[in-house]
Amino acid sequence: MLSVEWELEGLQTVGIIVIICASLKLLHFLGLIDFSEDSVEDELEMATVCHRPEGLEQLEAQTKFTKKELQILYRGFKNECPSGIVNEETFKEIYAQFFPQGDASTYAHFLFNAFDTDHNGSVSFEDFVMGLSVLLRGTIQDKLKWAFNLYDINKDGYVTKEEMLDIMKSIYDMMGKYTYPVLRDETPRQHVEIFFQKMDKNKDGVVTIDEFIDTCQKDENIMKSMQLFENVI
Repeated sequence: MLSVEWELEGLQTVGIIVIICASLKLLHFLGLIDFSEDSVEDELEMATVCHRPEGLEQLEAQTKFTKKELQILYRGFKNECPSGIVNEETFKEIYAQFFPQGDASTYAHFLFNAFDTDHNGSVSFEDFVMGLSVLLRGTIQDKLKWAFNLYDINKDGYVTKEEMLDIMKSIYDMMGKYTYPVLRDETPRQHVEIFFQKMDKNKDGVVTIDEFIDTCQKDENIMKSMQLFENVI
């Protein structure tokens, strides 16, 4: 049973934090939380897969990972995904393993769409490491921009109350029913109402990325929790 301090805006705070945790779940699934110091062959050059990633130098320039780290990340990625790409079902299988008592399928769907930046129905190694680079080593603003993209389900540049509620419900389905104390079914909507009103500063019914970032940066719980995940790897 997961014990969580559910304060007035606790569910919304957890909603932001779970986005960071999600990247750790993926790393743990691939066995990559700790990078080995052993010599690693250049898997990017030697592997024969359906999808070949971009050159190491280009990925190194585009992310905050070193060449060695990218090699190890790719080795784990290839071991679990021999085709070189991940589909949505794989995301769902990963999160079903970590949250066996809940239903993680909807959250995994939203997370998959956030990683699938070109919206082609699959996540390549490039997509994977670009997202991880932001979530694990990006600035607070970078992480919050990525979180905003997750909440912006239809990718129109705004987050509506219903979009925020959909994300919160998916987190509740995944883990909320197994928290202590147990959340009531109406809790996600109540918390979204409170937090959305706080974010929607000009009261136009939508939250912009600037409003989202500004509100999160002023939330002490969110900021402290996000800092816990800095320099994880």
